[in-house]
Amino acid sequence: MRLRLDPSLSSAFPGVVLGVVLAREIENRGEAPGLSALLRSAEESVRETLAGVALAEHPRIAPWREAYRKFGVTPKRATSSIENLLRRVLRGEAVRQVNRLVDLYNVVSLRHLLPAGGEDLGRIEGDVHLTFAGPSEAPVTLLGEAEARPPHPGEVIYKDDLGTLCRRWNWKEADRTKLTEDTTGALLVLEVLPPAGPEDLEAALADLVALIARFCGGRLEAEVLDASRPELQWV
Repeated sequence: MRLRLDPSLSSAFPGVVLGVVLAREIENRGEAPGLSALLRSAEESVRETLAGVALAEHPRIAPWREAYRKFGVTPKRATSSIENLLRRVLRGEAVRQVNRLVDLYNVVSLRHLLPAGGEDLGRIEGDVHLTFAGPSEAPVTLLGEAEARPPHPGEVIYKDDLGTLCRRWNWKEADRTKLTEDTTGALLVLEVLPPAGPEDLEAALADLVALIARFCGGRLEAEVLDASRPELQWV
């Protein structure tokens, strides 16, 4: 399997960097002692450090708003996963626990203020591309939605041989490849746009790998993808 960052996307968004974790032979079932406490602690830290902050102007949020505008999506229509997550937490909501992997990447998102997501390896078909949607992409059913709709031409998507895995870069994932308690292999991605840089990504990536090893076990590989290294391949 390969993961490829489209060179045209790197050109349109200079400085984009992805941190990728391939997790195999993991345990994602049931509650893991201590994980809920980590999530609640990350929420409290966000509420303390971002109290009174204009979130739309924050250096970890504003670049994603600008990226979305660049591919035709205004904040009134959709916002990045990290902004969605932070707004819920700052309203006093507790992040809903889903399963170990989802909870862990939410912890890392909150700790490092970066978008994070994941797909079930067993449900991915062929290679994965982060690219711009073409004019004839197949309709996709997103999490929580009943009706399949195609992405708009020009928006940023993750896709495999069957279709879209995540719309509007990191806005909402496809139901087909969602992480569940039955997941034993996963592809997880952290995303950075300037002014955040590779050093910020490396810290978040190391945190995510350590947490997965602690709470899910398995065989883990971590890599970084950017304009100078636009493709990763695994056996």
